[in-house]
Amino acid sequence: QVQLVESGGGLVQAGGSLRLSCAASGRTFSTYVMAWFRQAPGKEREFVAGISAGGGTTRYADSGKGRFTISRDNAKNTVYLQMNSVKPEDTAVYYCAGRRLSVLTTTPLTYEYWGQGTQVTASS
Repeated sequence: QVQLVESGGGLVQAGGSLRLSCAASGRTFSTYVMAWFRQAPGKEREFVAGISAGGGTTRYADSGKGRFTISRDNAKNTVYLQMNSVKPEDTAVYYCAGRRLSVLTTTPLTYEYWGQGTQVTASS
């Protein structure tokens, strides 16, 4: 069982930066594919970025390419999402998710473990 706790959300002006963190419990974190998803009011949860267990492979949604960077520190059981040049349309609740299988997927249903979410609000 893995528990995920996000932090780092808040209010940011458009064009600003924010770094989200997700701390995981358990000794098997380094074997999990990790990802960030987001959900805006009235919209479906969508993939933002994902990273392989070892950190060597990353994947981004088109909306965040060139602006967002996902990384992980397996020694600290933590995954990060660096958000730069934030836009008002990035406003959403951001969720950290993990899956035991090695394939980096973009579908929420394929992730077994979820955090409680952290709100990001980008003002124009």
